Amino acid sequence: MIDGYLLLKLIHVLSAAVLFGTGVGIAFFMVRARRTRDPVVAAAVGRMVVLADFLFTATAVVVQPLSGLALIRLQGYALTEPWLLASYALFVLVGACWLPVVWIQQRLTRLATEAAAAGEPLPPAYDRLYRVWFGLGWPAFAGVIAIYVLMMSRPAL
Repeated sequence: MIDGYLLLKLIHVLSAAVLFGTGVGIAFFMVRARRTRDPVVAAAVGRMVVLADFLFTATAVVVQPLSGLALIRLQGYALTEPWLLASYALFVLVGACWLPVVWIQQRLTRLATEAAAAGEPLPPAYDRLYRVWFGLGWPAFAGVIAIYVLMMSRPAL
């Protein structure tokens, strides 16, 4: 039988994996869809990506701090441990990148859907927004990796 602490840790680790895995998967499919230059493909992938972000990423974004705070309490760490403060800051950075990305993905999907319905190619606005979306992905990706490192090593900063 698994005890409460191990169950909580499992939930925390799995939600971290969902957060990272969904982000990487979304990035892969969005990049591949854009490379086709086909608005029908871009629209279909965009709809799936937006849904995945709401179902998986948003859920993990809620579970991560709740389970993390409970683990901190159970393990007896102070909320102000330097490695935890760094983790909180990185989590906020990742969130600050993710929130506009969600809006951009919705807008990219709408632009691709409109282009597909009109039988036109992806418009220049799609490419401009895509570059912003792509740019925001890098600090978010690096931030999540850094949080993993901090959680695993718990360095004395």
